[in-house]
Amino acid sequence: MRRHASEIVGRVQGPVAVAELGSGSGRKTRWLLEAFCRKQRLSYYPVEISHSALVMCERELSDIDAISIVGFEREYLDGLLEVAAYRKPGQYLCVLFLGSTIGNFDRAAGIKFLSQVRCILKPGDSLLLGTDLEKSSSQLIRAYDDELGVTAAFNLNLLARINRELGADFNLSGFEHVARINEESRSVEMHLLSKRRQVVSIPGAEVVVEFGDGESIWTESSHKYAVGEVCETARQSGFRCEVQWIDDQWPFAENLLVAE
Repeated sequence: MRRHASEIVGRVQGPVAVAELGSGSGRKTRWLLEAFCRKQRLSYYPVEISHSALVMCERELSDIDAISIVGFEREYLDGLLEVAAYRKPGQYLCVLFLGSTIGNFDRAAGIKFLSQVRCILKPGDSLLLGTDLEKSSSQLIRAYDDELGVTAAFNLNLLARINRELGADFNLSGFEHVARINEESRSVEMHLLSKRRQVVSIPGAEVVVEFGDGESIWTESSHKYAVGEVCETARQSGFRCEVQWIDDQWPFAENLLVAE
């Protein structure tokens, strides 16, 4: 982002307003927003389901000159619909989807989601889409089952949250984080493996679940893309892939898609 922000912004048709799907704290977006603000006064619309993330985002970015920030505590498409309603005559919209979240969709669902985004946009609008690229199995396992246990803690936190918010009685020590490569779908799967036979009550969902020894909860999939595949995915979704910026150290692409 730091290296290519000015070039990315130079490729976006203006005048423009910027929406971001899943902004988080906004820290990774700063480089782009500062580059946009060197060209024009900017309206920035972060869309987040988390209220605390929106508060952090506005705090993180409010010091940028020539920026107006209006956050939307919504799911992606609902928030983007509201952002589109703020569009001024003659103004283009640039949507940021910077991380690898599109990889959490299987390929058919990813195309469907991008097509829904395209339906909200107008010709000439743009989408800056992040895609994690294919890597060796050994690289992926090291990333998704890291030695420090960061990903394991992230995964097990799902059970802690179910305990907290739904009154469940998961014993976190009875589950183990496991990362698996699915060669057929070209994805990494994250599982929580039950270490023994156990029964868990989840009052908030009005269910009782019995787990066998070695049975797993499949919590997430992260699909990886080939570089050329992103362009075909864009075409099937109603976009044209204008340019790609690729990080060769950890293969990842930011792809500028233009609405046809």
